[in-house]
Amino acid sequence: MNINSLIQLLVVLEECSKPEALVGELEQVIRGSGFDYYGLVRHSQQKPEPWAAALADSWPEQWPQIYAAKKYVLIDPMVRYLNHAQRPFRWRESMKAFRKDAHERRMEQMMVDAFGHGLEDGYVFPLHGRNGILGSLNISGKPVELSPVELALFEAVARKAFWRLLDLKGEAQALETVLPAETPLTRREMEILRYLAEGMTSMEISKLLKISNHTVDWYMNGLQDKLKAKNRQQAVALAFRHGLIS
Repeated sequence: MNINSLIQLLVVLEECSKPEALVGELEQVIRGSGFDYYGLVRHSQQKPEPWAAALADSWPEQWPQIYAAKKYVLIDPMVRYLNHAQRPFRWRESMKAFRKDAHERRMEQMMVDAFGHGLEDGYVFPLHGRNGILGSLNISGKPVELSPVELALFEAVARKAFWRLLDLKGEAQALETVLPAETPLTRREMEILRYLAEGMTSMEISKLLKISNHTVDWYMNGLQDKLKAKNRQQAVALAFRHGLIS
């Protein structure tokens, strides 16, 4: 029955015309599969917390606050493993990958805290694009044994829901934009882009590089043109997305 529900969901997701309806259908099947919590998120170097760039999610009450207060994002084994994973993985697999890690004890404490909030086990489905990880679907709650077929279908559901939600929000095209190969960034442009990503102003960058403020602005305008960005903030966001900076 769960396999049929997942297959049916793939069709329904394509037919949904509103984000709210899509999220409702996704959530219904996730919970019908035995999971209480989930998060469908866009990967972001600027906002690494699992819910900071969420397209849709539902987490235990107070868990996000505890997670943030204890800075678990810095050692979260699922977040760390996600940066390298090519296929879906179970939470326990990420813990095994970091045995004897310098932060192993903090990881174990995080998992104890998570367990206490009903997050006993789960699965993560990475979503990749041309330039690396784009997002992920995280489903969790009580331990559930998913068959290989169910894993494959959930992976397909994650990708379909991710891109369909972006389509409905008008954000898919920007994420699919490829930096033109004929307009590579120069060493100086890359240098300024990195400082810009750190939040520095034109004046601060000019002093650091010992060039005029006007020259910095000239480089920044060129960067915006090459990245097809409307402003500096979007230029930085696109640079992260294209893997130019990390």
